[in-house]
Amino acid sequence: MASSSEPAFDLFIGGREIPGTREERRTVTDPATNAPIARSAVASRDDAHAAMESADRAFRESNWATDDGARRARALQKLAALVEANAEPLARLETLNMGKPLRESRGDLGYIVRTLEYFAGLADKVEGETIPVPGPRFDYTHREPLGVTVHIAPWNYPLLLAVRSLAPALAAGNAAVLKPASLTPLTAVAFARLAKEAGVPDGIFNVVTGSGVEVGEALVEDPRCRSVTLTGSGEVGLRIAALAARRLIPATLELGGKGPVVVFADADVERAAKAIGYGIFGNAGQMCWAASRLIVHESLRAPLLERVRAIADGLQLGPGVDDGVEMGPLVSVEHEARVLDYIEDARSNGGTVVTGGSKVRDGKLADGNFVRPTILADLPATARAAREEVFGPVLSVSSFTEPEEAIRAANDTPYGLLAALWTRDLATAHTVARRLEAGMVVVNDAPMTFPQSPFAGVKGSGLGFEQGVRALEPFTRRKNILLNLGTSKRKG
Repeated sequence: MASSSEPAFDLFIGGREIPGTREERRTVTDPATNAPIARSAVASRDDAHAAMESADRAFRESNWATDDGARRARALQKLAALVEANAEPLARLETLNMGKPLRESRGDLGYIVRTLEYFAGLADKVEGETIPVPGPRFDYTHREPLGVTVHIAPWNYPLLLAVRSLAPALAAGNAAVLKPASLTPLTAVAFARLAKEAGVPDGIFNVVTGSGVEVGEALVEDPRCRSVTLTGSGEVGLRIAALAARRLIPATLELGGKGPVVVFADADVERAAKAIGYGIFGNAGQMCWAASRLIVHESLRAPLLERVRAIADGLQLGPGVDDGVEMGPLVSVEHEARVLDYIEDARSNGGTVVTGGSKVRDGKLADGNFVRPTILADLPATARAAREEVFGPVLSVSSFTEPEEAIRAANDTPYGLLAALWTRDLATAHTVARRLEAGMVVVNDAPMTFPQSPFAGVKGSGLGFEQGVRALEPFTRRKNILLNLGTSKRKG
C-alpha cells in the first residue's frame, strides 16, 4: 500500500489539477523493485465527460482553432523548450515509473522535443487548395480542425507515444483529452503542467487517468469526441475501432507487431548483430516494432547467432536509474508472468533456449520484474512465441537458403508494422523491401524513425498513420466552398 509520503498525481481538466469525483487513488510502483512511488487519481466516467466538456468549451470559446496558426506555433515551440529544459527530471520520472534505462528515457525526451518543434512549424501551414471549375465560379477547400480529439497512450513509451499524436492534433487547432496507461500516468500529468505554462489555453489539453474499459471507452463514446488515436494491443484496438465505427468517427490505431529481420548471406554480420540486439533488447523488448524474429541465411546462422548471443549475455540488467544499466525490468509483475509463459510454452513445444529464458531470482534484482535477454531457436509453428507478440526481450531464430523462402517466412504473420533486411546488394534491398508486408522497412539499420517519417502498419498492426508532414490530415476535415461570381441582372 502507498502511504501519504508518496506524491499524488491528480487529473488535469480545464487547466487545473483535481482529484476526481471518486477521490480514489491507484498505487504506482517502480517495476525495478515493485515498491510504491506515487499515488495516481482514478477517474470515473463522470470525470471523463467533464474532461470532454472542458475540451469542447475551450475549442468553441478560445481562439485556438480560429487564428492563423501562429499562436499555436508559438505555444508548441515554447512547450518544446520547456520540455527540453525539464528533460532530466522528466526522463527520471519516466524511468522510475516504466523501468527503462535512463539513457533510453533521455533519448525519448529528445524525440519529444523534436516532435513538438516539427509540428509547431506546421501549425500555420494548414492550407487548402483552389480547384478549377466551369463558369464564373470560384471553388476552394478549407481545412478546419475536427474539434475534440481523444488520445489513448500505452505504457511502453508513455510520453513519447502520447505526444506523437497530441502534437499534430494541437497544431491543427483541436482540443485534446489524453488517457495515459494506468501503469504509467506520471509524465502525462507533468507534461500537462508544462503545456499550461507554455500558453496552451485552459481546457485545450486535458489528462484523465484511469481504467481503459471505463474511462477510455467513456471518452470515445462521448458525443463530443471527433476522433480517437490509440496505441495498444490488437484486442483493445478492435474494441476502440468498433466504438468509433458506431459513431462514424475516424480512428488511428497503432497496434502490435512481430517484426522480421531478414539477413542475407552478404550482410555485415557485426553491424547486423548490434542492430538486432538493439531491436529486441532495447526497452526490454517492450516495443510494438521490436525486431523479434531473426530470419538468417543458413551460411551466416552460426556466426550471427553467436554474436547476438554474446550481446544478450553481456547486457547489464538493473534499475533504469542506475549508472551503466543497459536493460531494465518489465513493466509489471503481470507482464513478467506473461513473457515467461511464452518462453515456457516454446520450451515445452520443443524449442531450444539458446540463452536466457528465466526470471532473475537472486541478488538485488529478485524483487523486480527482470527477465534475462532470451534467444529461442527451432520453434515449431505451434509455439505461441513463433506467431504472437511476446512484448519482451525474446528473439526467435530461423534460417533460410533461398530468398523466396525468407520473404514467405517474413510475411507469414498477422502483423505488418516494421521489417528489416540486411544486404550489401542494392537490387536485393529494393526488391525485397517492396515485397515485405510491412508499413515500414529499414535496410541495414536498427528500428529507426523520425518525426518527419511516416509511421504506420498494415494487416493486424493498425489503421492510419502518424508522423510526417501529412500527420495533420487525420486531425482536420476538408470543407469545399463554391462561389458563383456571376453578376445578377438588374430588374427594370
